[in-house]
Amino acid sequence: MTRRIEGFPPIADADATVLILGSMPGEESLRAGQYYAHPRNAFWPIMEDLFGAGPGLDYAGRTAVLRASGVALWDVLASCVRTGSLDSAIAGQSMAVNDFPAFFQAHSGITRVFFNGALAEKCFLKSVRPVLEPCSLRFQRLPSTSPAHAALSYAQKRAAWRVVAERLGA
Repeated sequence: MTRRIEGFPPIADADATVLILGSMPGEESLRAGQYYAHPRNAFWPIMEDLFGAGPGLDYAGRTAVLRASGVALWDVLASCVRTGSLDSAIAGQSMAVNDFPAFFQAHSGITRVFFNGALAEKCFLKSVRPVLEPCSLRFQRLPSTSPAHAALSYAQKRAAWRVVAERLGA
């Protein structure tokens, strides 16, 4: 069924230095009220390998470890119309982006933005980057952790995502 869906608020402490951006939570995540809740999504296993914020902890524990590590988590889209969970099913004209100027003003220590997949990067660079004040933010797309992105193995995804921990000195 096609419907307008709303994303989640950011998970971020004021002293965050890295922001990881997805596009929009999938159906499983929306049902659970948690980022990356699909059991086959590689995000939390990768976060366990990098920071100790893995599936063995409850959701509050995982997000607390990320926040303590300087990692903020959000999505580019505040809302959209989509059927199912795939980014490819998002109706292009329906995309409404989150308020990033206010977010970056409140989180001025963020210097790096990592995109979890191509759509997050594309939407951000098209709709958000042009409205940001000149800044020294650095952007990097990482391979999607979604189970739908099967072109890379878990080990390949984890190796690419290692850059997040390296930027934090972990």
